[in-house]
Amino acid sequence: MVTKALYVVVEARPGRETDAEQFLRDALAMAQAEPQTTVWFALRIGRSTFGIFDAFPDETGREAHLDGRIAAGLKEKVPELFIGDPLIERIDVLAAKLPR
Repeated sequence: MVTKALYVVVEARPGRETDAEQFLRDALAMAQAEPQTTVWFALRIGRSTFGIFDAFPDETGREAHLDGRIAAGLKEKVPELFIGDPLIERIDVLAAKLPR
């Protein structure tokens, strides 16, 4: 069961869209290593707009993720790959259908 989630939106710098996409693809391995990250999706929303949606069993899992390697890597790459700070929305999950 998941009760907490994050929705993150970032805008790639002009000409850095491919690098932003690769950064997010590479982050999958880090997400897979986080036991409390129940689901994790890297998204391409538009030509230069990207997102991450992930969900956790509780607030402890969400905070562990925010203190983890993906968040640190994103913060490090912001000046190089992205315009402005990421938009990070903390979401409460009301209901979910997950793979068994």
